[in-house]
Formats: sequence, structure tokens, C-alpha cells
Amino acid sequence: MNLGNFSLSLNVQDLTASSAFYEALGFTVFHDASEHNFMILKSPTCVIGLFKGMFDQNILTFNPGWDADGEPLAQFEDIRRIQQRVKDAGVKIVHESGETGTGPASFTVIDPDGNPVMIDQHVDAPKPPSS
Repeated sequence: MNLGNFSLSLNVQDLTASSAFYEALGFTVFHDASEHNFMILKSPTCVIGLFKGMFDQNILTFNPGWDADGEPLAQFEDIRRIQQRVKDAGVKIVHESGETGTGPASFTVIDPDGNPVMIDQHVDAPKPPSS
């Protein structure tokens, strides 16, 4: 199962201070939405989202349908299918997508150590090939 591009979503107190800190470590701002209290930063091998006041904990985040540059992939498994496969594997889902269709949706699970893991699809899934 491919969950998509990985990033770490960090709950931060001060967006400017956190951005400056990670930029000093070699990250660059990839998407500045500070007017909405978040920023996405990249290094050559890592993506970090800085989020102020949006959630209580840091979250491991996977984005089906996106590459490391936030560009849509031509082929990927839709989040609703991934969610069903996770359920079938016996993993408890604490927030289900509840959506039908092929568009954006998300679901969240909690790992054995209490870390939230969010699978968050932002793009429409590709249509299956016609036979």
C-alpha cells in the first residue's frame, strides 16, 4: 500500500520563529500561507508543515496523489480504498473520511505510541482505465 508523500506536520507556537529556525537548518519555504497560520518547508529529502493553532499534537502526514513537490501524480490509490484496506487490516480509524467519490478526503489513525497519523488526499483520484 502506498500512502503517498510523507511530511511531518508540526504544531508550533510562533510561525515566524519556527520558520526561521528550520530555515537556519537548511529548509526553504515551499508554500507560505502564514495568513492562514501555516507554512510548508522543504529540504532536499524532507517536508515539514508548520501549523499554528490548528491541532494539539504533531502529526505524521501522508498525501496520496502528490509527489514531493506537491504536484499531482498521474496514478495513485484513492484514499477511500486505502482507508478500507487499513480497516481490513484491523487498524482502528479515529476519524473516517466518510466521503464517497474520488475527490479530496482524509482519515486519521493513532499509532501504538499515541502519535496521530493522517492520510490526507488533496486531489481527485485518477479514473480507472476503461475496458
